[in-house]
Amino acid sequence: MELDRISSLPNDVTEKILSRLPLREAVRTSVLSSKWRYKSAMLQDLKFNEYDWRESQNREVDDYDDQIQTTFVNMVDHVLLLHIGPIRKFALSADEVATRDIDRWLTHLSRNSIKELVLCLGLSEYHIPLCVFSCQDLVLLELTKYFLRDSNLTKAWLKPPSTFKGFRSLKSLQLVGITMAQHVFENLICCSPLLERLILRHCASVTTLNIDAPNLKFLDIFGVFRVVNLKSTLNLTDASIGVDIYTDGPNQRWVPVSWVPSSSSNLLKIFDHLPHIRRLAIKLHFLKYLSLGALPEKLPKPCEYLNVLFMVICFDDPDAILTALCILRSSPALQELEILMDGRKKLTRRPGVVEEQKSSCLDVSYNCTLSQLRLVKITEISGVKAELDFIRFLLLSSPLLERMTITPPQFPKPASVDGFPKLVKELLQFKRESKHAEIILQDT
Repeated sequence: MELDRISSLPNDVTEKILSRLPLREAVRTSVLSSKWRYKSAMLQDLKFNEYDWRESQNREVDDYDDQIQTTFVNMVDHVLLLHIGPIRKFALSADEVATRDIDRWLTHLSRNSIKELVLCLGLSEYHIPLCVFSCQDLVLLELTKYFLRDSNLTKAWLKPPSTFKGFRSLKSLQLVGITMAQHVFENLICCSPLLERLILRHCASVTTLNIDAPNLKFLDIFGVFRVVNLKSTLNLTDASIGVDIYTDGPNQRWVPVSWVPSSSSNLLKIFDHLPHIRRLAIKLHFLKYLSLGALPEKLPKPCEYLNVLFMVICFDDPDAILTALCILRSSPALQELEILMDGRKKLTRRPGVVEEQKSSCLDVSYNCTLSQLRLVKITEISGVKAELDFIRFLLLSSPLLERMTITPPQFPKPASVDGFPKLVKELLQFKRESKHAEIILQDT
């Protein structure tokens, strides 16, 4: 009897097909024929999602008696017990599994030279077991603690043993919502010599950001930090940095004292370690952080490779505008620019703290040419004079500009904003250096 076409495919092809199926369906292929009997048991990438499992069980509730439905834990146990060969990747997303079950699975995996481990947990409390730190073949590690309703005070702890010396093979690390000591984070970074990709978001216990990673190429950080230090990031090409603050209320938004540099400037300290940056996102209050301290008209060393830039700019803050202009003036290769206009009041120093006065003469500072800029996107425009001046500057300074897309705030709706038709008419009348520049106004 001639085999069907799928059964006659090479093993590596059938493995790719099975890896794209939900694991529940992949396991079921073992009954197709003797040739398929062990294929699912030899999959190297295992992905388990408790939510998807519950959904599939609910869909089949009419076909099975509640008492004999396989539990999620039993299913994972079954797959691991019958698995044949190496396990390259293990991904688990769960919120109701007992911690002892997860610990048992991770202990089993730590004996199998696993290369990629992804944990996305919504448990009330969880301590990453010590066996994870013995997985010295790990190339990718992703630990995410997501918060369920009424569980925002729960934590997922990362506490390695005192003998831990880092992950010698780790290239990609993601930590989201994880609780760990400051020194644990710093040791994890500096003792992973091959690290190329780092994502750190909402890890409240990490208050000082010290990044010492010579091979790092991608960085995505978001959180509340006292200080941001890029100690050794000379190979970084893609970075997104968002810095938040703790507030005393909606009208009590102070610049943290720890942000103010004792000498030089935050802008120079950060960009001195970004010589090869190609894509940069400056989010939330990070532009304000960069504006503190001495502010040059141009950076001493231009960002020669920067061609994509995103910035959140508060146009109520002249220092933030000057900082944005300094970055633009120092980016000769810039081709794409996106600006989110922050309509909130600027961050100010606490009462009694004297603010350093920088030049408020912005007309002189606007004098520069963005010779390679082609695409501009501006969102959340409110129509204040400082915003319009900035848009006029971009149009007059970009000889190769092809398209500028401008979007007003989503709330309130543009149609309900007084003067919006007048704003549209004024923008369309702005002079443009580029003969081919198109202004697109998107009414959201």
